[in-house]
Amino acid sequence: MRFYDRLVAETAADRAAFLSIPLVESGLKQGGPRELYIKFLAQAYHHVKHTFPLLALAASRTDDERYQDALFEYMEEERGHEKWILDDIRNLGGDAEAVRKGEPDMACRVMVGYAYYAIEHVSPYAMLGSVHVLEGLSVMLADRAADAIEASLGLTDETGFSYLRSHGSLDQEHVAFFRTLVNGFTDPGTQAIIIENSSIFYRLYGQIFRDLGAPAEIEDAA
Repeated sequence: MRFYDRLVAETAADRAAFLSIPLVESGLKQGGPRELYIKFLAQAYHHVKHTFPLLALAASRTDDERYQDALFEYMEEERGHEKWILDDIRNLGGDAEAVRKGEPDMACRVMVGYAYYAIEHVSPYAMLGSVHVLEGLSVMLADRAADAIEASLGLTDETGFSYLRSHGSLDQEHVAFFRTLVNGFTDPGTQAIIIENSSIFYRLYGQIFRDLGAPAEIEDAA
């Protein structure tokens, strides 16, 4: 079994746990209100703006030239994506400037903080756990989520969905690139780091959605 396939298999339970989060399940089936979608985009902004610095940090902490080259390519692709999110917020009637100047919720802070910690104190390869989870889930779910949210809001154009659409099925090439990259890692220690950190990022990213969905669950219970 190639390493990418083993990575997918060994994190299947973590992926299933993410997909069972109530907000994720409901969002994929029936969309959600504009306010909640904007709140999601706000959290996305606050972690996506760290993607480029995190990739750069990982590149500076490894002497693996093949890995560095891949990180440099990721950096070129990912630069400025947080600006698309602000545009989406603005186009949906949200306060993009307030989001830009604001702070993320606790779950987002913890995920971003762990990413910096892991690169510095665990291994530069820990960054690949984040890449696997965030890019993999985006390709799997972003277009479905955009379709459901657009339908629930009664929208007929793509205004407000540039971030989701760009990270949906259009991102298939990134997943293929990631598959080729990780299949090149044959050291068991490196493989273990990538698997473990993929599991960690599934949980950390999932907590963002659990927290976003918590107010709605409380309201439903009341």
